[in-house]
Amino acid sequence: MLHRRDAMLRLGRFGLGALTLPQLLRVEAAMASNDIAARPAAPAKSCILIYLWGGPPQQDLWDMKPDSAPGIRSHFRPIPTVIPGIDVCEHLPLLAQHTDKTAFVRSVTHDSNNHEPSVYRTLTGRINNTLAVPRNKRNRNDFPTMGSVVSYVTPLGSMPASVTIPRPIGHDGVTYSGTYAGFLGGRHDPMEVAAAEETNEKPTHSIALPTDVQESRLLARRGLLNVIEQIDRRMQTDRLVTGLDSYRELAFSMLSTPTAKRAFNLELEDPRTRDRYGRNEYGESILLARRLVESGVRLVTISWMFIEKSGNVANVWDNHGPFQGLSGTDMLKAYYCLPSLDRGLSALLEDLSGRGLLDETLVGLWGEFGRTPKLNAAQGRDHWGACQTALFAGGGVRGGTVYGSSDRDAAYPRSNPVSPEDLIATVYQALGIPPEIEMRDQLNRPHRLVDGRAIGELFG
Repeated sequence: MLHRRDAMLRLGRFGLGALTLPQLLRVEAAMASNDIAARPAAPAKSCILIYLWGGPPQQDLWDMKPDSAPGIRSHFRPIPTVIPGIDVCEHLPLLAQHTDKTAFVRSVTHDSNNHEPSVYRTLTGRINNTLAVPRNKRNRNDFPTMGSVVSYVTPLGSMPASVTIPRPIGHDGVTYSGTYAGFLGGRHDPMEVAAAEETNEKPTHSIALPTDVQESRLLARRGLLNVIEQIDRRMQTDRLVTGLDSYRELAFSMLSTPTAKRAFNLELEDPRTRDRYGRNEYGESILLARRLVESGVRLVTISWMFIEKSGNVANVWDNHGPFQGLSGTDMLKAYYCLPSLDRGLSALLEDLSGRGLLDETLVGLWGEFGRTPKLNAAQGRDHWGACQTALFAGGGVRGGTVYGSSDRDAAYPRSNPVSPEDLIATVYQALGIPPEIEMRDQLNRPHRLVDGRAIGELFG
């Protein structure tokens, strides 16, 4: 039996003093019921998901069809990579040197051409036909996002299990469903470094100390348990009065750990490393993701978007065109798309490999859907759920491989169709998380983590 004093001492030892005893007991009970401690060893300790919000065009990046008809084939030319038979777009020359580390899944498919339900499905593995389009504000009835599921099955540690950077997907006053813990509650929300732009919301687990707690008090060993007890009592009272969830509790524990503060401080990186990743939001997000997984975060989600000078949120992989005077094709050549992706992703794969971390860090990349075979009048492509390409690297994945195929125009899968649920199951398998584990919602109804099949052929 876990007694209160023992529990509080353990919380203090692991830098988790802001969590309350009931929370600790609930987490331990969930872990015990799912026998998480007995799960098989995983090839990956952590995962970095680069989510290209808007939907990257498979025909213009990694599944080019140079023999397709004019109006369908890309304006870009394919270039060879270090793996014979695998070509990529000419605007990905750095990544072309790392396809020996990368597996391409060219047959990802689902039936939605709308952003909101497609984001929800590709981040949660669930279909939600109740979403409002285009104003689907997230709520506690949502199925949890991947990072929240990882949090649910991960024992408590001195770092959050899941972090979203630089901000969650959202605009025009709402943050999208599928981007937080939903029915699992605030304890398992990913830590968000910043809130979605164009909203008045606060980031989950905001990085700020309670106003009446000084950081210096946390560093005094004699006062640690006393501070934990005070926070515990106050948070329980505040929750009863205001419905406060565990956002500020986890923030308190987060800021009390030197590990966390070091991980978030990019100034500690060699300037040459920062230059290699790219000194922009995309390169710095990818570099920060590497630092976070090194420090113990299990899943980092990078939401790729562009914030205009006006503050407007643009999902620039949604390359219909025109945008800021650019055609859909020219959008891809702008710094906020292919140049930054090429630089940041290639630097990450090189860095993880050089540090001996690639085998234990799974890197995934996809968006909510692909793009239409036909170029539109603005020389861009429109929404297309029927086919897209996803990438995996590290975490036990066999590099230099291709799984599945598309037809001659990259419009539909030709072999081995893969669902969003399969992608998510693949992430869980790499992390050693059995998909048959059950979670329960607010009505105590059981839900499997995901109903997909992990793509086992990618491993080994």
